[in-house]
Amino acid sequence: MSPTECRASGNSSGASHFLTTHWSVVLSAKNDTTILADAALENLCRAYWWPLYTFARRRGYSPHDAQDLTQEFFERLLEKDFLRTVDRSKGKFRSFLLAASEHFLAKEWRKANAQKRGGKYTFVSINDQTAEEPYLQIAASDPSPEKTFERQWATTLLNRAVSRLQEEFVASGKGTLFDGIKVFLTGEKSAYAELAEKHATTEAALKMAVSRMRQRYGEIIREEISNTVSSPEDVEEELRALWSALSS
Repeated sequence: MSPTECRASGNSSGASHFLTTHWSVVLSAKNDTTILADAALENLCRAYWWPLYTFARRRGYSPHDAQDLTQEFFERLLEKDFLRTVDRSKGKFRSFLLAASEHFLAKEWRKANAQKRGGKYTFVSINDQTAEEPYLQIAASDPSPEKTFERQWATTLLNRAVSRLQEEFVASGKGTLFDGIKVFLTGEKSAYAELAEKHATTEAALKMAVSRMRQRYGEIIREEISNTVSSPEDVEEELRALWSALSS
């Protein structure tokens, strides 16, 4: 799906929507402890564990150290240690997270009394193979740790969108259909007539299902992005950054 298709598929929800996005909730409660803000921040952290792990690996840390440092960083974040200095005008969670991680890796980790191999929060199953095997599949041509982070952020966000889309299809009893037509999300070619016969439907009906799937996919991408920014204007900017990261 192209950036244009993604923008066209979403409905404008207005500034009021951003009062209840994950990142806006975190920002509004950064100096307090609230169940809603804690849950919102933990949800965001789960989405960014992998991009920040790859960032630490690209900065030269071993698999073991990168896992420990990423885990410790998120523990500090969830305890709101880093959030107290956030400037609300800099409203993108991705930008804040990368800057905070760079600071942490450069200075803070040497002084931190890290809880090795885990701690209170676990976003992935922590062992060397879980994180390292997919890391080794990342193209070695990525020019910098920052570029690696951007690309893995974009990939992770799209994967989350696909997972949500699949869950919706399964919930409506159309899981098998999704497995057959999800190939069209990536722009790959497939024979409509053959798929229509396989799913006992017409070619026209299948094309309509694909069109609706793509539209919903674009809406979910926008929803995922909107949860990490604090203003409607940032959504379009983040969409451009997402597609740029994937094409670079």
